Amino acid sequence: MEIRLSDIGKRYNRQWIFKGINYNISSNSSLALVGNNGSGKSTLLQLIYNYQTISKGSISYHLQGRPVNDEDLYQYFSFVAPYLDLPEEFTLDEVWDFNFSLKKLKVGITKSQVFELCGLAGNEKKFIKHFSSGMKQRLKLILALYADTPVLLLDEPCSNLDKNGILWYRKTMFDMLGSRTILVASNQLDEYDFCAGRIEMHEFKNFQ
Repeated sequence: MEIRLSDIGKRYNRQWIFKGINYNISSNSSLALVGNNGSGKSTLLQLIYNYQTISKGSISYHLQGRPVNDEDLYQYFSFVAPYLDLPEEFTLDEVWDFNFSLKKLKVGITKSQVFELCGLAGNEKKFIKHFSSGMKQRLKLILALYADTPVLLLDEPCSNLDKNGILWYRKTMFDMLGSRTILVASNQLDEYDFCAGRIEMHEFKNFQ
């Protein structure tokens, strides 16, 4: 999917977070939104996902040359963020089955393979409320990484992951490069150093 950012700006009340972002995100490319805490990288990712409203400018989406309406975006996006919750009263199996009743699983992938790869095997009947923070983050990631969607949005994807979890994440991301449009919001280099492009958020904070 191609995503076009045209003079994007976001403000809360009278305070502008950023202004004047113009960027054409090519289909199957990778882009990092980088900057210090409070720079607006998570906010920009949420605007692209249509999770928040834009204060200025516009975003357009094209899939194979055809425009995509905002109300249809959920079909094409997978989104991971620390502030998105999982259903605590579901088991691992139930969360997986529910998620992939709504979105297609990538061809050639099985549930058992994924659980083994990410270190969740053996927890299929365990309730999510009993998962550690790291296990929950791995689950959020696999639900997005292995969904057959053309766009993958990742906000601080390695939050709460241990060393092995980070290594698994990085290997998976390198394997996916070129097969979908990937955006990563982060200030940690090992979360986004594989991205071909970057938007430096501090460059859009001069409002004079």
